[in-house]
Amino acid sequence: MSAQIQGRYFGKGAPLFKLYFITAIFTVLTLGIYRFWAKTRIRKYIWSSVTGDDDSFEYTGTGLEKFLGFLVAIVVLAIYLGIFQLLLTFIGFSIIPQDNSPQAIAGQAVAINLSILAVLPLMLFAQYRARRYKMARSRWRGLRFGMENGAWGYVARAFGYGFLTIITLGILAPLGTYRLEKYMADRSWYGDGKFEQTGRWQGLYRGMKHVFIGLGILIVSGILFAVGAPGEQAGLMILGGVGFFVGYFWFIIGMVYYRVYAFNYLTGHKVLDGQVTFAAALETSTVLAKVIVGGIVIAVLMGVIFGVIAGIGAAVFAGAGATGQIGAGGIVGGLVVLILYALAFLVAGGLSLVMITQPIIEHAVNNITVNNADHLNAIQQRSADSFADADGFADALDVGGAI
Repeated sequence: MSAQIQGRYFGKGAPLFKLYFITAIFTVLTLGIYRFWAKTRIRKYIWSSVTGDDDSFEYTGTGLEKFLGFLVAIVVLAIYLGIFQLLLTFIGFSIIPQDNSPQAIAGQAVAINLSILAVLPLMLFAQYRARRYKMARSRWRGLRFGMENGAWGYVARAFGYGFLTIITLGILAPLGTYRLEKYMADRSWYGDGKFEQTGRWQGLYRGMKHVFIGLGILIVSGILFAVGAPGEQAGLMILGGVGFFVGYFWFIIGMVYYRVYAFNYLTGHKVLDGQVTFAAALETSTVLAKVIVGGIVIAVLMGVIFGVIAGIGAAVFAGAGATGQIGAGGIVGGLVVLILYALAFLVAGGLSLVMITQPIIEHAVNNITVNNADHLNAIQQRSADSFADADGFADALDVGGAI
């Protein structure tokens, strides 16, 4: 093994699109049940397309495992949310006035927000469990990755750092980013080699510069708009409106820049088994270009496809509009149009996967380097991790279970 390993991604658009489209059709035909096997097959393709030192990664998860985990998660969620809703109902009838008074409306709003808040811990729990499951079902050179249990500790820390981020108006966001990643990285393994997240959370502040600039523009624009609104200062209002537009997009781009910067920084400060180090050199401009260009191409293609389908629908129902009746041919034609629309949405999902998601994965993998890789030969196998829920909670709550 060489002293340095450069990541390589060899996945192609056509086979991945074909795989996605076929599995998506099976998912529709089975009323969503096949999606666990569909996601597994797509993960296997992507994992096997990632190589290091000519050795491909393996994904060993199964669709059945994910399906059973989803059923477990659904039962737990049903019990948890059912009990919580009963408590809210009891509180509502006991405390909240049953009328249209301001107090009643305010109480109902609080109850709704409490319902949303009740799901948040489970969403954070699901994110940690999903990462742990994918680690446990990933192999390279025959050795398993793994991650220690600690989902509820992650939930508690995520709430704490989230609260700090809110009350400091985002100033302490890097603290949460670093500490949460360190919590997960320090519990991760490759074989019997343990990962460690080094570095300092203050090192992420350089990545926040465009976020702060965007926020500054938004604040100044809001002040200009407010000052110009009461009087004849139309110029200030226009300037504030334009500034708000600029600040909004600057903030969004700043968030992307921060995520890319944080990924590079955190990856560059990870250490495996005390000796193996990593480097990442993702570029924000490349990521944005892939998202924007891919999004524009997909929008144009889907516009053409939906336009053609709309034309077919108009032709099918043209005769019915003239006679005022829909015959058997019209019913069949309507069903055909509905099927075409359903297939078009599947095409949109497949295009997003191969024109946005896969290119970003390729860019990330191709810009990751493993240093002092000779030491990997000293790392031995670890025991397999079992999961009662796989990443079922992530599937049930639609978080953290993506590719």
